[in-house]
Amino acid sequence: MTATVVAWILLAAIAAYAGGGGVDYGAGFWDLLAGGAERGARPRRLIDHAMAPVWEVNNVWLVFVLVVMWTGFPVFFQTVFTALWLPLALAVVGMVLRGAGFALRKPTRRLAERRVYGAVFAVASLLTPFFLGAALGGVASGRVAPGTTASADAWANTTSIMAGLLAVAATAFLGAVFLTVDARRFGAHDLVGYFRLRARIGAAALVVLGVTGLTVTDPHATYVHHGLTHGAGLVLVLLAVAALAATTWLVAGPAAGWARYTSVAVVVLLVAAWGAAQRPYLVPTSLTVQQAAGATAPLRWMLIVAAVSLVLIGPALVVLYRLDTHGVLEPLTDEDVSR
Repeated sequence: MTATVVAWILLAAIAAYAGGGGVDYGAGFWDLLAGGAERGARPRRLIDHAMAPVWEVNNVWLVFVLVVMWTGFPVFFQTVFTALWLPLALAVVGMVLRGAGFALRKPTRRLAERRVYGAVFAVASLLTPFFLGAALGGVASGRVAPGTTASADAWANTTSIMAGLLAVAATAFLGAVFLTVDARRFGAHDLVGYFRLRARIGAAALVVLGVTGLTVTDPHATYVHHGLTHGAGLVLVLLAVAALAATTWLVAGPAAGWARYTSVAVVVLLVAAWGAAQRPYLVPTSLTVQQAAGATAPLRWMLIVAAVSLVLIGPALVVLYRLDTHGVLEPLTDEDVSR
Protein backbone atom coordinates (compact mmCIF):
# COMPACT_ATOMS: atom_id res chain seq x y z
CA MET A 1 0.00 0.00 0.00
CA THR A 2 2.80 2.42 0.90
CA ALA A 3 4.61 1.75 -2.37
CA THR A 4 1.41 2.43 -4.33
CA VAL A 5 0.91 5.79 -2.62
CA VAL A 6 4.53 6.78 -3.33
CA ALA A 7 4.08 5.71 -6.96
CA TRP A 8 1.11 8.06 -7.30
CA ILE A 9 3.18 10.83 -5.71
CA LEU A 10 5.85 10.18 -8.33
CA LEU A 11 3.26 10.42 -11.09
CA ALA A 12 1.89 13.66 -9.61
CA ALA A 13 5.40 15.17 -9.56
CA ILE A 14 5.92 14.18 -13.22
CA ALA A 15 2.59 15.80 -14.08
CA ALA A 16 3.57 18.98 -12.20
CA TYR A 17 6.85 19.19 -14.10
CA ALA A 18 5.10 18.52 -17.40
CA GLY A 19 2.60 21.29 -16.71
CA GLY A 20 4.97 23.89 -15.23
CA GLY A 21 8.14 23.18 -17.18
CA GLY A 22 6.14 22.53 -20.34
CA VAL A 23 5.09 26.19 -20.49
CA ASP A 24 8.73 27.30 -20.57
CA TYR A 25 9.74 24.70 -23.14
CA GLY A 26 6.80 25.79 -25.28
CA ALA A 27 7.87 29.43 -25.08
CA GLY A 28 11.29 28.39 -26.33
CA PHE A 29 9.67 26.42 -29.16
CA TRP A 30 7.86 29.52 -30.43
CA ASP A 31 11.03 31.54 -29.93
CA LEU A 32 12.68 29.16 -32.40
CA LEU A 33 9.94 29.75 -34.99
CA ALA A 34 9.56 33.51 -34.43
CA GLY A 35 11.61 34.40 -37.51
CA GLY A 36 14.59 36.68 -38.09
CA ALA A 37 15.95 39.31 -35.75
CA GLU A 38 13.57 42.04 -36.96
CA ARG A 39 10.39 40.04 -37.53
CA GLY A 40 10.81 38.01 -34.34
CA ALA A 41 11.84 40.89 -32.08
CA ARG A 42 8.44 41.51 -30.48
CA PRO A 43 7.46 37.86 -29.87
CA ARG A 44 10.90 37.18 -28.37
CA ARG A 45 10.68 40.26 -26.18
CA LEU A 46 7.34 39.02 -24.83
CA ILE A 47 8.80 35.55 -24.26
CA ASP A 48 11.73 37.00 -22.30
CA HIS A 49 9.40 39.20 -20.27
CA ALA A 50 6.93 36.41 -19.50
CA MET A 51 9.47 33.72 -18.61
CA ALA A 52 11.91 35.72 -16.51
CA PRO A 53 10.24 35.60 -13.06
CA VAL A 54 9.66 31.84 -12.61
CA TRP A 55 11.42 29.83 -15.31
CA GLU A 56 13.96 28.30 -12.89
CA VAL A 57 11.37 27.30 -10.29
CA ASN A 58 9.93 24.46 -12.36
CA ASN A 59 13.12 22.43 -11.92
CA VAL A 60 12.01 21.83 -8.33
CA TRP A 61 9.57 19.24 -9.66
CA LEU A 62 12.26 17.50 -11.66
CA VAL A 63 14.55 17.23 -8.65
CA PHE A 64 11.66 15.83 -6.61
CA VAL A 65 10.96 13.22 -9.31
CA LEU A 66 14.58 12.05 -9.20
CA VAL A 67 14.58 11.88 -5.40
CA VAL A 68 11.37 9.82 -5.30
CA MET A 69 12.65 7.46 -8.00
CA TRP A 70 16.03 6.95 -6.35
CA THR A 71 14.75 6.58 -2.80
CA GLY A 72 11.39 4.92 -3.32
CA PHE A 73 12.03 2.72 -6.34
CA PRO A 74 15.77 2.00 -6.65
CA VAL A 75 15.26 -0.95 -9.03
CA PHE A 76 13.19 1.26 -11.34
CA PHE A 77 15.77 4.03 -11.10
CA GLN A 78 18.60 1.66 -12.00
CA THR A 79 16.61 0.11 -14.84
CA VAL A 80 15.68 3.44 -16.44
CA PHE A 81 19.05 5.14 -16.10
CA THR A 82 20.91 2.06 -17.33
CA ALA A 83 18.86 1.51 -20.47
CA LEU A 84 17.99 5.15 -21.24
CA TRP A 85 21.08 7.02 -20.11
CA LEU A 86 21.70 8.55 -23.55
CA PRO A 87 18.34 10.34 -24.12
CA LEU A 88 18.27 11.38 -20.46
CA ALA A 89 21.83 12.74 -20.70
CA LEU A 90 20.90 14.63 -23.86
CA ALA A 91 17.87 16.05 -22.06
CA VAL A 92 20.05 17.22 -19.16
CA VAL A 93 22.51 18.85 -21.57
CA GLY A 94 19.55 20.55 -23.21
CA MET A 95 18.33 21.89 -19.86
CA VAL A 96 21.75 23.35 -19.10
CA LEU A 97 22.16 24.88 -22.54
CA ARG A 98 18.67 26.38 -22.68
CA GLY A 99 19.15 27.91 -19.24
CA ALA A 100 22.49 29.39 -20.22
CA GLY A 101 21.15 30.65 -23.54
CA PHE A 102 18.14 32.30 -21.92
CA ALA A 103 20.18 33.88 -19.12
CA LEU A 104 22.91 35.23 -21.43
CA ARG A 105 20.80 36.40 -24.35
CA LYS A 106 19.16 39.43 -22.77
CA PRO A 107 22.20 41.18 -21.24
CA THR A 108 24.30 40.61 -24.37
CA ARG A 109 24.50 43.73 -26.54
CA ARG A 110 26.10 42.38 -29.71
CA LEU A 111 23.52 41.12 -32.19
CA ALA A 112 25.66 38.17 -33.35
CA GLU A 113 26.09 36.90 -29.80
CA ARG A 114 22.40 37.39 -29.04
CA ARG A 115 21.58 35.26 -32.05
CA VAL A 116 23.89 32.49 -30.87
CA TYR A 117 22.50 32.47 -27.32
CA GLY A 118 18.94 32.71 -28.64
CA ALA A 119 19.48 29.79 -31.00
CA VAL A 120 20.93 27.67 -28.19
CA PHE A 121 17.95 28.47 -25.96
CA ALA A 122 15.38 27.80 -28.68
CA VAL A 123 16.86 24.59 -30.12
CA ALA A 124 17.42 23.15 -26.63
CA SER A 125 13.79 23.98 -25.78
CA LEU A 126 12.76 21.73 -28.66
CA LEU A 127 15.17 18.85 -28.08
CA THR A 128 14.85 18.59 -24.29
CA PRO A 129 11.13 17.70 -24.14
CA PHE A 130 11.59 15.39 -27.13
CA PHE A 131 14.27 13.33 -25.37
CA LEU A 132 12.30 13.29 -22.11
CA GLY A 133 9.23 12.11 -24.01
CA ALA A 134 11.30 9.50 -25.85
CA ALA A 135 12.51 8.15 -22.51
CA LEU A 136 8.92 7.90 -21.24
CA GLY A 137 7.99 6.16 -24.48
CA GLY A 138 10.77 3.64 -23.92
CA VAL A 139 9.32 2.88 -20.48
CA ALA A 140 5.75 2.61 -21.81
CA SER A 141 6.84 0.24 -24.57
CA GLY A 142 8.34 -2.16 -22.03
CA ARG A 143 11.77 -2.12 -23.68
CA VAL A 144 13.63 -1.18 -20.49
CA ALA A 145 13.04 -4.28 -18.39
CA PRO A 146 15.45 -4.95 -15.52
CA GLY A 147 18.78 -6.12 -16.88
CA THR A 148 18.32 -4.36 -20.22
CA THR A 149 21.51 -2.75 -21.47
CA ALA A 150 21.61 0.61 -23.18
CA SER A 151 20.77 0.45 -26.88
CA ALA A 152 19.13 2.56 -29.53
CA ASP A 153 16.16 0.18 -29.60
CA ALA A 154 15.26 1.20 -26.04
CA TRP A 155 14.38 4.76 -27.06
CA ALA A 156 14.67 5.10 -30.87
CA ASN A 157 11.50 3.14 -31.60
CA THR A 158 8.01 4.00 -32.80
CA THR A 159 6.52 4.45 -29.33
CA SER A 160 9.40 6.61 -28.12
CA ILE A 161 9.39 8.83 -31.20
CA MET A 162 5.63 9.36 -30.95
CA ALA A 163 5.94 10.11 -27.23
CA GLY A 164 8.73 12.61 -27.95
CA LEU A 165 6.68 14.36 -30.62
CA LEU A 166 3.66 14.44 -28.30
CA ALA A 167 5.80 16.03 -25.60
CA VAL A 168 6.96 18.74 -28.02
CA ALA A 169 3.39 19.38 -29.21
CA ALA A 170 2.13 19.57 -25.61
CA THR A 171 4.78 22.10 -24.62
CA ALA A 172 4.13 24.17 -27.76
CA PHE A 173 0.41 24.19 -26.93
CA LEU A 174 1.01 25.21 -23.32
CA GLY A 175 3.50 27.91 -24.25
CA ALA A 176 1.21 29.46 -26.86
CA VAL A 177 -1.78 29.55 -24.50
CA PHE A 178 0.19 31.23 -21.71
CA LEU A 179 1.81 33.69 -24.12
CA THR A 180 -1.62 34.62 -25.50
CA VAL A 181 -2.73 35.59 -22.01
CA ASP A 182 0.60 37.34 -21.31
CA ALA A 183 0.30 39.36 -24.52
CA ARG A 184 -3.06 40.67 -23.35
CA ARG A 185 -1.74 41.27 -19.83
CA PHE A 186 1.25 43.26 -21.05
CA GLY A 187 -0.81 45.29 -23.55
CA ALA A 188 0.81 43.72 -26.63
CA HIS A 189 -2.50 43.50 -28.44
CA ASP A 190 -0.93 42.73 -31.81
CA LEU A 191 0.56 39.55 -30.32
CA VAL A 192 -2.71 38.24 -28.86
CA GLY A 193 -3.91 36.94 -32.21
CA TYR A 194 -0.37 35.88 -33.09
CA PHE A 195 -0.09 33.46 -30.16
CA ARG A 196 -3.79 32.52 -30.21
CA LEU A 197 -3.28 31.10 -33.70
CA ARG A 198 -0.27 29.14 -32.47
CA ALA A 199 -2.28 27.81 -29.52
CA ARG A 200 -4.82 26.43 -31.97
CA ILE A 201 -2.06 24.94 -34.11
CA GLY A 202 -0.60 23.30 -30.99
CA ALA A 203 -4.03 21.90 -30.06
CA ALA A 204 -4.50 20.49 -33.56
CA ALA A 205 -1.03 18.94 -33.47
CA LEU A 206 -1.86 17.29 -30.14
CA VAL A 207 -5.03 15.76 -31.56
CA VAL A 208 -3.35 14.52 -34.75
CA LEU A 209 -0.33 13.09 -32.92
CA GLY A 210 -2.52 11.56 -30.22
CA VAL A 211 -4.74 9.73 -32.71
CA THR A 212 -1.74 8.71 -34.81
CA GLY A 213 0.12 7.55 -31.72
CA LEU A 214 -2.74 5.36 -30.55
CA THR A 215 -2.90 3.85 -34.03
CA VAL A 216 0.75 3.12 -34.77
CA THR A 217 1.91 2.15 -31.27
CA ASP A 218 -0.67 -0.59 -30.72
CA PRO A 219 1.69 -3.41 -31.81
CA HIS A 220 4.65 -1.86 -29.94
CA ALA A 221 3.07 -0.99 -26.57
CA THR A 222 0.14 -3.36 -26.33
CA TYR A 223 -0.39 -3.15 -22.57
CA VAL A 224 -0.39 0.65 -22.37
CA HIS A 225 -2.46 0.94 -25.55
CA HIS A 226 -5.13 -1.26 -24.02
CA GLY A 227 -5.04 0.80 -20.83
CA LEU A 228 -5.48 4.05 -22.76
CA THR A 229 -8.47 2.74 -24.70
CA HIS A 230 -10.29 1.07 -21.79
CA GLY A 231 -11.33 1.86 -18.24
CA ALA A 232 -9.82 4.70 -16.22
CA GLY A 233 -7.19 5.46 -18.85
CA LEU A 234 -9.86 6.07 -21.50
CA VAL A 235 -11.88 8.27 -19.12
CA LEU A 236 -8.82 10.43 -18.43
CA VAL A 237 -8.03 10.70 -22.16
CA LEU A 238 -11.60 11.83 -22.86
CA LEU A 239 -11.37 14.40 -20.05
CA ALA A 240 -8.12 15.66 -21.60
CA VAL A 241 -9.89 16.04 -24.95
CA ALA A 242 -12.70 17.99 -23.25
CA ALA A 243 -10.14 20.24 -21.55
CA LEU A 244 -8.43 20.76 -24.92
CA ALA A 245 -11.71 21.83 -26.51
CA ALA A 246 -12.43 24.15 -23.59
CA THR A 247 -9.00 25.75 -23.94
CA THR A 248 -9.41 26.50 -27.63
CA TRP A 249 -12.74 28.13 -26.84
CA LEU A 250 -11.56 30.08 -23.80
CA VAL A 251 -8.36 31.40 -25.38
CA ALA A 252 -10.43 33.24 -28.01
CA GLY A 253 -12.78 34.99 -25.58
CA PRO A 254 -12.71 37.57 -22.80
CA ALA A 255 -12.07 34.88 -20.16
CA ALA A 256 -8.78 33.84 -21.74
CA GLY A 257 -7.08 33.74 -18.35
CA TRP A 258 -8.97 30.54 -17.54
CA ALA A 259 -7.39 28.92 -20.60
CA ARG A 260 -4.12 28.64 -18.65
CA TYR A 261 -5.76 26.30 -16.15
CA THR A 262 -7.54 24.17 -18.74
CA SER A 263 -4.36 23.89 -20.85
CA VAL A 264 -2.40 22.63 -17.85
CA ALA A 265 -5.28 20.27 -17.12
CA VAL A 266 -4.87 18.78 -20.61
CA VAL A 267 -1.25 17.84 -19.94
CA VAL A 268 -1.86 16.68 -16.37
CA LEU A 269 -4.75 14.46 -17.48
CA LEU A 270 -2.64 12.92 -20.25
CA VAL A 271 0.13 12.10 -17.78
CA ALA A 272 -2.46 10.64 -15.40
CA ALA A 273 -3.91 8.56 -18.26
CA TRP A 274 -0.45 7.15 -19.00
CA GLY A 275 0.01 6.24 -15.32
CA ALA A 276 -3.41 4.64 -15.08
CA ALA A 277 -2.87 2.74 -18.33
CA GLN A 278 0.25 0.92 -17.17
CA ARG A 279 -0.68 0.18 -13.57
CA PRO A 280 0.26 -1.91 -11.64
CA TYR A 281 3.50 -1.78 -13.62
CA LEU A 282 6.26 0.79 -13.60
CA VAL A 283 7.69 -0.97 -16.65
CA PRO A 284 5.05 -2.96 -18.52
CA THR A 285 4.97 -5.92 -18.18
CA SER A 286 8.15 -6.80 -16.33
CA LEU A 287 8.37 -4.58 -13.23
CA THR A 288 5.44 -3.87 -10.93
CA VAL A 289 5.29 -1.12 -8.35
CA GLN A 290 5.75 -3.65 -5.55
CA GLN A 291 8.72 -5.33 -7.24
CA ALA A 292 10.49 -2.02 -7.84
CA ALA A 293 9.83 -0.58 -4.38
CA GLY A 294 12.61 -0.18 -1.88
CA ALA A 295 12.53 -1.09 1.79
CA THR A 296 9.48 -0.17 3.84
CA ALA A 297 11.29 2.31 6.10
CA PRO A 298 12.56 4.58 3.27
CA LEU A 299 9.11 4.50 1.68
CA ARG A 300 7.52 5.67 4.91
CA TRP A 301 10.09 8.44 5.23
CA MET A 302 9.32 9.40 1.64
CA LEU A 303 5.68 9.85 2.60
CA ILE A 304 6.75 12.08 5.49
CA VAL A 305 9.02 14.13 3.23
CA ALA A 306 6.22 14.49 0.68
CA ALA A 307 3.82 15.66 3.38
CA VAL A 308 6.33 18.19 4.73
CA SER A 309 7.04 19.43 1.20
CA LEU A 310 3.33 19.81 0.55
CA VAL A 311 2.91 21.91 3.70
CA LEU A 312 6.07 24.02 3.51
CA ILE A 313 6.91 24.30 -0.18
CA GLY A 314 3.54 23.79 -1.87
CA PRO A 315 1.92 27.05 -0.66
CA ALA A 316 5.04 29.03 -1.58
CA LEU A 317 4.98 27.67 -5.13
CA VAL A 318 1.25 28.35 -5.44
CA VAL A 319 1.75 31.96 -4.30
CA LEU A 320 4.70 32.39 -6.66
CA TYR A 321 2.77 31.10 -9.68
CA ARG A 322 -0.24 33.21 -8.75
CA LEU A 323 1.82 36.38 -8.38
CA ASP A 324 3.43 35.72 -11.74
CA THR A 325 0.19 35.03 -13.61
CA HIS A 326 -1.34 38.20 -12.10
CA GLY A 327 1.55 40.35 -13.28
CA VAL A 328 2.93 41.17 -9.84
CA LEU A 329 6.37 39.75 -10.55
CA GLU A 330 7.93 41.90 -13.23
CA PRO A 331 11.56 41.63 -14.34
CA LEU A 332 13.75 44.72 -14.21
CA THR A 333 13.88 46.79 -17.37
CA ASP A 334 17.03 48.39 -18.78
CA GLU A 335 15.88 51.71 -17.32
CA ASP A 336 15.53 50.14 -13.87
CA VAL A 337 19.05 48.74 -14.03
CA SER A 338 20.62 51.99 -15.24
CA ARG A 339 18.71 53.96 -12.61
